[in-house]
Amino acid sequence: MTNNVGVRYPRETVTYFHLLFVAMIGYNDLDVERKIVSVLKIISESAQPVGARLIARQLKERGVELGERAVRYHLKLMDEKGLTRLVGRDGRLITEAGIEELESALVRDKVGLSISRIEMLSFRTDFDLNKKSGLIPVNISFFEEGSFGRAIKSMRPAFRAGLCASDLVGVARAGESLGEYVIPEGKIGLATVCSLVINGALLKAGIPIDSKFGGILQIRNREPVRFVELIHYAGSSLDPSEVFISARMTSVGQAAREGSGRILANFREIPALCREISDGVIARLREARVSGAMVIGETSEPVCEVPIELNRIGMVLLGGLNPVAAAAEDGIAVESHAMSTVLDYGGLIKFEELE
Repeated sequence: MTNNVGVRYPRETVTYFHLLFVAMIGYNDLDVERKIVSVLKIISESAQPVGARLIARQLKERGVELGERAVRYHLKLMDEKGLTRLVGRDGRLITEAGIEELESALVRDKVGLSISRIEMLSFRTDFDLNKKSGLIPVNISFFEEGSFGRAIKSMRPAFRAGLCASDLVGVARAGESLGEYVIPEGKIGLATVCSLVINGALLKAGIPIDSKFGGILQIRNREPVRFVELIHYAGSSLDPSEVFISARMTSVGQAAREGSGRILANFREIPALCREISDGVIARLREARVSGAMVIGETSEPVCEVPIELNRIGMVLLGGLNPVAAAAEDGIAVESHAMSTVLDYGGLIKFEELE
């Protein structure tokens, strides 16, 4: 390595300068690795090359403080490792090696990732119950262009049966975006309202809500019976709905048509003292065609065979991806990202308008 006056440094000195730089900006090895993973994730979510300025801005929105200059430094390191490649003057795209690194990095940090996403999206939700406007959380699903018509037909019974958080959806074609997600070539993106809208609305009303688990709920004669499978958010790096859909463990289409089957649902708890306020919030959400609350229990009483703590109330919320699960059950290829982003309520349309 040579400095600006032509002095050549030995490799040991270069390594020392690198370590000194890391020490000066306050990182340890784990900090660096986490920030590199965060940068890789942002690049992987974009179909277009992403520059350091945009990456720094998105990192800040996700609670990661890393300046543009530091981002450029990390990008250079990732280029050298083959995790990213330079496109144009400053843009980066992720490589196959980068995707592999992203999937396997920091497993210890992935434990509880689902609960972190719940908290983040709940905080970002700012839906105004009075004005019926603002941002609400959504799931993003990608369908092949050629199969989207079939997917609409498969999803229709689930929407009409109310097995969803809302009948409002967002749609975008290749090159367009839904929140931070750019739709890939040959795909159509569908945004379905996530049950986290209730978390966000209750949070804004000052009601603490404890997100316990996502699961598969058995229903019979259109009434909920029991949870037959569940995954606790705090112990999972994956969203339960994504897991259950991929494993073909649901029968949403059957439940919509016949009234009996297995659907996606989520379980929450709130303090019993907040019952009256929460009932009001949920009623206001229903007026905006948004809710998804299937069962609200009584104080300290089990809900769908799930025991409830003292002075608490259990809530069963319908999974926002139930219609997408119905499409998957019919053999339609779909890639879903649950609890993925927030969209403006005013930009959503009724599902029936797609038909």
